[in-house]
Amino acid sequence: MRERSRPRGRREAGSGGSAGRAVSPRRERRGGTAAGSGRRLAMEEGAADLRQRKNQNCTESDKMAPEERNKENSKLGRSPKSVTSGMMYAVYLSTYHERKFWFSSRQEVIEPVYFYIGIVFGLQGIYVTALFVTSWVMSGTWLAGMLTVAWFIINRTDTTRIDYSIPSRENWALPYFACQVAALTGYLKKTLNCSAEKFCYLLVSASTYTFMMMWEYSHYLLFVQAVSLFLLDSFALAQTEKVHEVYKIYLFSLFLGYLLQFENSALLVSPLLSLVAVLMLSKCLQMNMKKGTFMSRLLKIMYIYLVLTITVTLNFLLKMFVPHKENEHLLKFIEVKLGLNTTKNFTMNWLLCQESLQTPSQDFFLRLTQSSLLPFYIFVFIICLFSVTQVIFRRICGEPLKETVNLEDGRIGERPEIVYHVIHTILLGCLAMCLEGMKYLWTPYVCTLAAFGVCSPELWMTLFKWLRLKAVHPILLALTLSMAVPTIIGFSLWKEFFPRIMTELSELQEFYDPDTVELMTWIKRQAPVAAVFAGSPQLMGVIKLCTGWMVSSLPLYNDDDLLKRNENIYQIYSKRSAEDIYKILTSYKANFLIIEDSICNEVGPVRGCRVKDLLDIANGHVVCEEGDSYASSKYGRFCHEIKMNYSPYVNYFTRVYWNRSYFVYRINTVISFQS
Repeated sequence: MRERSRPRGRREAGSGGSAGRAVSPRRERRGGTAAGSGRRLAMEEGAADLRQRKNQNCTESDKMAPEERNKENSKLGRSPKSVTSGMMYAVYLSTYHERKFWFSSRQEVIEPVYFYIGIVFGLQGIYVTALFVTSWVMSGTWLAGMLTVAWFIINRTDTTRIDYSIPSRENWALPYFACQVAALTGYLKKTLNCSAEKFCYLLVSASTYTFMMMWEYSHYLLFVQAVSLFLLDSFALAQTEKVHEVYKIYLFSLFLGYLLQFENSALLVSPLLSLVAVLMLSKCLQMNMKKGTFMSRLLKIMYIYLVLTITVTLNFLLKMFVPHKENEHLLKFIEVKLGLNTTKNFTMNWLLCQESLQTPSQDFFLRLTQSSLLPFYIFVFIICLFSVTQVIFRRICGEPLKETVNLEDGRIGERPEIVYHVIHTILLGCLAMCLEGMKYLWTPYVCTLAAFGVCSPELWMTLFKWLRLKAVHPILLALTLSMAVPTIIGFSLWKEFFPRIMTELSELQEFYDPDTVELMTWIKRQAPVAAVFAGSPQLMGVIKLCTGWMVSSLPLYNDDDLLKRNENIYQIYSKRSAEDIYKILTSYKANFLIIEDSICNEVGPVRGCRVKDLLDIANGHVVCEEGDSYASSKYGRFCHEIKMNYSPYVNYFTRVYWNRSYFVYRINTVISFQS
């Protein structure tokens, strides 16, 4: 307590890590008569100030009162509320899945299935826990975490694909990204002691590397995050040392991922590597721009443009000299999606027809509005964005940031972790407005930011500072609203949506698809162990998971070779000859062919998006004249003709099993040309 009462400006750091020595006012007055003593004292203070800036991350915690440090540590601590929320969500998913599909009644694929989905549901519990902690760290109250979890579960249709796509890789990867965002949120805070800062740094490192290893598209999402940090650092809204430490984590994760993923060339040509490399090289220039001179302010305006331009150039050069094939289809897709190019390619047109790659529907915004998430997000987002804009304008004008932002200041935009989340949701929101599938990356952090805002007294105080309230004390009103508003929201959500959730858990449903079950049973009982099946990628994925038999394709869309293979096997639904189909299938060592009646006789809502229509366009079997389409092929549709059991189809294929939905043919090794 005695040391804390000394003036902060007179503390100097001792050498070798010793405690600082305070210069008393009496000694300063005594040395004021000697010019040499004054200069020596100024030099000592300057050296101490330099050492203090170098160790800024750790010394800030020493300036905090013990009760303030305890408060900050509690935000990053192990709250039983956050862990309980995650565990309850995992149990809820498991119960909902069991009531919907009733897997426990099938005692034969039960142990491996429950082990698999149990891990996935456990990771989803970690996902929710990370979102809880993120909102709690930002707001300082566990109410924000509870509200985040409530909005996440209520809007489960738009926050996660876990309901209908359990094996998806994103369900394994996104929980680690949520942990990384939670740790990064704490790491960016100004008021953080050394131990908590080191813990956050280690968690950011571990979760970044794990996330990159779990998902092939992880470096693109980390690139969006790196852009957010770059903008945050460009306007000096965060500590440069911390931001560049995160850049080093990116580089280390990319390097280690490249080695452990068998020299994955996609990581070398990723935009994340190009951006981080440019930012690390431009560190010296950026430091010079933060000195506050008029020239530095002009350079600061051009800095973002220069970095992005050099990043694009470097990435282009890397793609020229580094051999790579992966993810090229993404660039082609973006070109076609933006109208910069047209194509008849089956894969590109098939991707463009997918619902997840369309712009969001009105139902999406309606669902978010009915749960009150979207209105409160817009409210919080506008206040934070205006506050951040004010702070950026002050920084451009040369006004320094305050070391600590108090509640009465009403400057929510000066907190670096808040600015990061604002920029992050803007970038992810832009992607979600282009592709509906990106909403699963954006909506969870919409829940986080909205819950933080309504539970944060600082946000309400920022609003009241603009309104200049005088009738009521603004601090008291801010504290009251930060407790009352989330309570009212929580009560209304409980009243409206809790009965629906309980109804979901009480209804006993069952997955009923007897034709598919019969097909899987036949494969396990009748098919040779070494058999290789060919068919649509979706069906092949089901066969691989349910039976373990080898298949010729899988529903993976991250590799050009796999996409080409899927396109070739889809030719079984085109107007090609039996000989052409036979050559395609035997080139992939397939022994059995499965025709799906739902694809062969598909009647889709959009005529041009049916598989057979896309194949006809890609193969040139459709002629368009004056707005009308005409078929142009001397062969009938293969999936129809093969069912007729006449030559030459029976010469190449022999039907061995069929039901209402599937027709299974053995691919003959010895061809008989009998009429």
